[in-house]
Formats: sequence, structure tokens, C-alpha cells
Amino acid sequence: MSMKATWHNLREYEALRALIQYGTTTAAGRKLGVSQSAASRMIGQLEARLGRTLFQRDGGRLQPTEEATRLNAELDPLFDTLALIDRRDAAASPAATLRVTMPPTLGHRFLQRRIAGFMQAQPGLRIQFDVASGDQVIAGVAEERADIGITDAVVHHAGVKTVPFRASRLVCVMPAGHPLARQEVVTPESMAGHSFVAIGKRHSLRTSIDRLMARHGVSLPIVVETTTTVSALEFVRSGLGIALLNPFPIAQFFDGSVIARPFEPAMPFRTAFLTAVGRPASGVVRAFMRHIRMSIPNDPWSEAC
Repeated sequence: MSMKATWHNLREYEALRALIQYGTTTAAGRKLGVSQSAASRMIGQLEARLGRTLFQRDGGRLQPTEEATRLNAELDPLFDTLALIDRRDAAASPAATLRVTMPPTLGHRFLQRRIAGFMQAQPGLRIQFDVASGDQVIAGVAEERADIGITDAVVHHAGVKTVPFRASRLVCVMPAGHPLARQEVVTPESMAGHSFVAIGKRHSLRTSIDRLMARHGVSLPIVVETTTTVSALEFVRSGLGIALLNPFPIAQFFDGSVIARPFEPAMPFRTAFLTAVGRPASGVVRAFMRHIRMSIPNDPWSEAC
């Protein structure tokens, strides 16, 4: 006797519930921290897998069909149970401490408000918040001095498990009015001769950029060398030059004074959670990861993965 397996996808169900609540894939994507196209794709995949039409377009909104409404009601116990598990595990010890570590860009400009929001839903939880270099973040998780880390570096460590949650690509950032702003895509050749704000040589990104420029025969006139993405962005904002940076999570600070352009050849990044291989993630850690995923706002420079 053969049985046909149905592979359930929690993110598709989250997309269904968000679209029912908000009525548009744009708003649903914003709620889920993904692009409009990603939200639409998840709904399409769910409809194809179930063989049902779940939404009908009515004006500018998508109205759920009876099938969608019934499925949403059937999912209530599942999501109630997940929320209960997270709350129960997080509250298991009134003095529980979650040890979080990450490099400066994520630590200084990304995580504080999200940690505050997480703690409001976890009474009695304490946070130990450590900002460290990329190598120290990886070592801290591998040696179980931290419960969870976050990094966009490529990790080669047998003691660390990576769980990617955000994908992005290298961009060229520049002050408003810079000549390169007229280009749709920036290349190594187009950067030649322009003042450059560089990341320090200890950073893996700097090594990758130096090798790329060498392959293209381009030498960049470095005017400032700095150790963090945040400081590089501020030097660009001050008009000192251009920079090549990972846009996540600093895209939220691209305003009228700083603009970004795609860079080719593409250099991908995966921002990921780090946990120790020999230690299963606790309920608090899983709840934290889910909270971070769901609280990331949509932007044109990165997407959920």
C-alpha cells in the first residue's frame, strides 16, 4: 500500500493567516518580514500543494474563500500550541538568562528594540548581551559561553550550527549627488578613481573586496579605513567617499543623504543564527529566533531565507 506524503510548511500557513488579516500581499509580507513577491509565492505554493483556491481578488484586496477560512480556523490550535510552548519554556525558570552575542553592526543598530519587545513577552527573563568581533561570536557559541549568536560571516566551525534568516547582496553606498548615483549598477571599473571608505583588513569583507578589485585590475584610493559597517556608513554620509557594504541591517539608515546602488559582480551574504552543535536549542532560543524573524521590517535590499 502506498501513501502520498503531504509536506507541511509553517511559513506558508503564517502567510495564509497574515493575508487573511491584512488583505494584501504587501501588508502580509511586511508582517512576515518578507517581500510582497515572497508572500505571494508562499500563498501560490500553498494553493498548489493543497489543490485549492484560497483567495479571490476583490478590488485592491484579496478575499479569503471558504476553503481559506476553514483552513485558518483549523490552524488556530496549532499556532496556539506553538505560542504556549514558547511561553512555557521561556518561563520555566524565573531567573532564566538568555546569552546573546553578535558583531557591532548587528549589536549597535539592529537588536536592542527587538530584544526589548521579546522581553516584554517573556516575564522574568534576563538578557546577557555581548557585542564582540566575528571570530569571538563564533567561538563564544561553539564553547557554549553564549546560547545564540548572529553573524553575516561565513562560518567554518565544526562546533557551530548556522540557521540563515536573511539574504542580501553587496551594495555600493554613496553620498547624495555622487556621480555614481546616475548608474543603475556599480562595477569595479566604474569605482576607479573615486575616494573609498574601506572596512579594516581584519574583516573578511575587506579581504573579499581586495581580491575582487585585484582581479579587475582596479586600485581604489582609500581615504578612511574603519572597523565597522556602521562607522563606514557615517563616513559616507559625511561626504568622504563611497563604500561597499552588506545592506542588512543598515538599509534602514539609507535616507536622502545616503543612497545605495546594486554592485556587480554579485557578492551574496547570509545573516544567520548560530547555536552550538552539541546543545539542542532551548524553547527560549527558539522563541527568540522566531521573534527576530517576524520583527524584521521589509526593505528592498534583503529578504527572508
